[in-house]
Amino acid sequence: MCELCTNLSRRFFCGGALTLPLSRIAHRQAPAAGLLNPQLRLTDTSITTRTVAITLDACPGHFDHRIADTLVQYNIPATIFVTEVWMRYNPEGLAFLKARPDIFTLENHGAKHLPPVLGEGKLFGLANAGTLEAIRAEVQNGAAAISAATGRAPSWYRGAAAIYSPSAIPLIESMGFRIGGYSLSADEGASLPMRVVAMRMANARNGDVIIGHINQPKRESGAGIAVGLVALHNSGTRFVRLTEITRV
Repeated sequence: MCELCTNLSRRFFCGGALTLPLSRIAHRQAPAAGLLNPQLRLTDTSITTRTVAITLDACPGHFDHRIADTLVQYNIPATIFVTEVWMRYNPEGLAFLKARPDIFTLENHGAKHLPPVLGEGKLFGLANAGTLEAIRAEVQNGAAAISAATGRAPSWYRGAAAIYSPSAIPLIESMGFRIGGYSLSADEGASLPMRVVAMRMANARNGDVIIGHINQPKRESGAGIAVGLVALHNSGTRFVRLTEITRV
């Protein structure tokens, strides 16, 4: 892990430094009426060993080595939901992920990062796909880009913003994909301060599927994810892949 993240880990996880007022913890805006934000948790987890799944979104943006290097250093498996746009503009980052299939599993985050939501308008600043046909194209083209880049067909899909129109979910599942929900948002779209991100991860519950972002290397939330990963590792947490989980 980078020296900066090591120093931060020592500062924030020694001597009870994670005490923060709850008012400082931001909460993601609830989806609009009629939209769904599917939840996903681990099942059959050990009673005595905290077990979590790390999932990270590579939305359009760059590549956060702070997070990727930490995952490799501590041998923590993670599922990376990549967009076709991200892969196109980050060939070095893509090569890094592909070089360690023992750590990184690439799954489908869509082609253009369009929320699978019907109708005109935007969601968190992102233009909706708008129609079922456009949602199908977003999913298919994202999967095709991953298959072309890796030689492996993805089996999970997480839409942009992880919010869906109800009719989009059966469409996506009929295409052979499982919906990549989550139970703990570490960084709220890479928007939270480092301390808050690190605390959220350190306090993960047994069975949590954690979502974060690996495409914003200039934001402090990425350092928080790196610190949180080390805290989880040092506490003896067990990490599993999405292929090992079922909905509850």
